[in-house]
Amino acid sequence: MDQCIHYSELLEELVDLMTVSSDFDLKRIYAVLTELSKMLRASKGITTFYKTPEHARMGKGESYICYDDGKPSHLVLKEQTITPTGMTAVCEVYQADDEPPFSELERRRIQRIQRMMISFMSRKRLTDEVERLTFYDDDGYRNIRYYIAHINRMIQSGTLVNKGAGRFNLRHLSSINRDIGRAAGNVLMRNYVTMIEKIIGEDGFICRLGGDNFVFLCDRACIETLVSVLRGAPVVYDENKGERIEVSAVAGLYLIPDDGEIKSSDDILERIISAYESARNDGKETIIFSSEELIHEKEKILSVQQVFPRAMQEEEFKVFYQPKIDVFGNEMTGAEALCRWLHEGKIIPPCDFIPILERNLDICKLDFYMLEHVCRDIRRWLDEGKKIVRVSVNFSRKHMIDADLFEHIVTIIDRYHVPHEYIEIELTETTTDVEFRDLKRVVNSLQREGISTSVDDFGIGYSSLRLLKDIPWNVLKVDKSFLPVENGNGTDRNSILFKYVIAMARELGLECIAEGVETREQVEILRDNSCNLAQGFYYDRPLPVEEYEKRLNNHTYKNM
Repeated sequence: MDQCIHYSELLEELVDLMTVSSDFDLKRIYAVLTELSKMLRASKGITTFYKTPEHARMGKGESYICYDDGKPSHLVLKEQTITPTGMTAVCEVYQADDEPPFSELERRRIQRIQRMMISFMSRKRLTDEVERLTFYDDDGYRNIRYYIAHINRMIQSGTLVNKGAGRFNLRHLSSINRDIGRAAGNVLMRNYVTMIEKIIGEDGFICRLGGDNFVFLCDRACIETLVSVLRGAPVVYDENKGERIEVSAVAGLYLIPDDGEIKSSDDILERIISAYESARNDGKETIIFSSEELIHEKEKILSVQQVFPRAMQEEEFKVFYQPKIDVFGNEMTGAEALCRWLHEGKIIPPCDFIPILERNLDICKLDFYMLEHVCRDIRRWLDEGKKIVRVSVNFSRKHMIDADLFEHIVTIIDRYHVPHEYIEIELTETTTDVEFRDLKRVVNSLQREGISTSVDDFGIGYSSLRLLKDIPWNVLKVDKSFLPVENGNGTDRNSILFKYVIAMARELGLECIAEGVETREQVEILRDNSCNLAQGFYYDRPLPVEEYEKRLNNHTYKNM
């Protein structure tokens, strides 16, 4: 009688354990099953799942051993069912070889437990599958839903203390994939993420946003080690050959305060994404920590982006002209059109809005706006009989995705019937082979239409001789950082580089102009090196239209 009561109590506990809504206590379930198995004289219990009937016929399933006393045994009872999803579930019970056969009561009790076990394990597998589909992507990485759900849970439980968070993107992975193949690239990414997971440990987690973009949460104590790996670490991509590649990342990090300031996962995501965007656009620092300054910077970015369309509509952007001077004759031979933003009675300098507009295609809209206003001015000057010079207009490399860029430029120029020789298009260096091919196509097309082109800020980026060899520029604009040191002896690196860049450009038939010329000594250096054109404060600052028109009336700069 006591055994019957104990059996009923264990069975009732098993039912309770198996029918909770979530968070099954598997350890206790297996403990109860062990007691029941001993009571009913079962030696071993196995539940196996087969994804398809074909897998069941082939014996390719996933098994869970609920109890095994290790004694030699034989199969006695087998329960099988096919779930609504087409999966086959089998529960087998074994009895030790030296045990008497089960009684009828024992068989019925065991079969009842088998059916319960099949039902429970089927439900658990379904729950696990739903969780996998919800919180994991097709490659087995945790996804952003996992990140959001777990952070919100930690906020509610008050366990989000002494933590740090981050977002990162692997650098140059597309190039790496081209070199070693996508399959090896996937192995490389997996191994890099595994390296980070080991640093984070069980107190944190890493999730994929998509592609090679990830977010993570970790203890603050891990941050220093993580930063080291994010800056660069060798990662194996071929285990057999031991071949590896240095992998680094662009990352935004945030040290989460312990004062309860964080109300939801969005607060963290906003911080790390903002820091990541700053790192991606910085050009120098690839890892940036979130700060109040970054938050203010983001607010500034949003403000500019929101105001920009209306500012364009109301023509708040003004063209200023900076003269280009022949250093031998002190004659104005050209000018560069520069943008200034007159907003609410104040002039906003380019450094406060151009980098923001370059974050998207707004910069392209501004470039076309500037070209149109320059053409409008030139048309007016021609009609007034002024002695005009060629004006250069800057175009961002963002335009390289525009397959019809050449047509758009020519359409604007021709709309105002401006002779093509009065327009020069300044284009910056490119960073990829695709951009380079597009740049070459655009320059060739402009050349055929008699529109001059110049490579802007040569030397400030990663200039290549290929830029000069393969593209038929008219003008080479040398950045002021290339100018030789004043009072130098001509043997320093800058002097040598400047001398031979100018000589090479002239041999190629290019006009050479030095930017940022501010002193008489610099002008003398240009004359000594046969660089005939200068642009800078020594001659003139960027001038509003009214002031520049006065220069058009008298092109000569005296006593310079």
